[in-house]
Amino acid sequence: MSDSNHVRTEIADSVATVTIDRQAKLNALNPDVMAEIDGAFAALLDDAAARAVVLTGAGDKAFVAGADIGTLARMNTLTGARISAEGQQILRRIETFPKPVIAAVGGYALGGGCELAIACHIRVASDRARFGLPEVGLGIIPGYGGTVRLTRLVGLGRAVEMILTGDMIDADRAAAIGLANIVVPHEELMDRSTALARRIIRNAPVALEMALKSIYEAVESPMDHAQALESTLFGVLASTSDMKEGMAAFLEKRKASFTGS
Repeated sequence: MSDSNHVRTEIADSVATVTIDRQAKLNALNPDVMAEIDGAFAALLDDAAARAVVLTGAGDKAFVAGADIGTLARMNTLTGARISAEGQQILRRIETFPKPVIAAVGGYALGGGCELAIACHIRVASDRARFGLPEVGLGIIPGYGGTVRLTRLVGLGRAVEMILTGDMIDADRAAAIGLANIVVPHEELMDRSTALARRIIRNAPVALEMALKSIYEAVESPMDHAQALESTLFGVLASTSDMKEGMAAFLEKRKASFTGS
């Protein structure tokens, strides 16, 4: 287990749990917390003990209730652009992380917290979760990639409605529009999120990495480019030991034993 001021990481059975713990501020993001989140993922990148990540917020009230307004209130044009760009870079590194990242959302995921959740690959929401991008009520817009990712995730009309009203939606509504993948009882949030991570990592590690790469490249690319990349990655995987093991295990009707090579 490793600890920093507001972010801690624990690894068990190949799943890393990264917890944002700033409960007095509902786990709100400030530059220090953002840097600690970035550092946690950087440390996990080459950590062979961690094959998937569950990202969550401490306490029963919030995943992350937004950015620290005290920090944002002091922005000017230059510092505002810098804060936005730095936040975008950190969330982009999570989005392009080569291991599966699951957001376990147990309460408020607002503003930067909602943006953080949608940068993860999968979102498990407790029945207490609330999502929203209320920035326009503060005279700003989502600045960590929210206007881009939300549109891609839930569609243009729904994203415009959420961003322009600033309204919160509950977990069931989030699941209905595709923002949340699954809704679970609050008491089961971490167990269900960890179980999902473990189910995913039963599969071949390199195939999981290449699948994520192909999926996210496709979102941003023309069809021909996306399909060409898919074919290339398919070919790369055909030369791996894990492909040979997976195929042999299927034909021999046994459980595959993947090595990540």
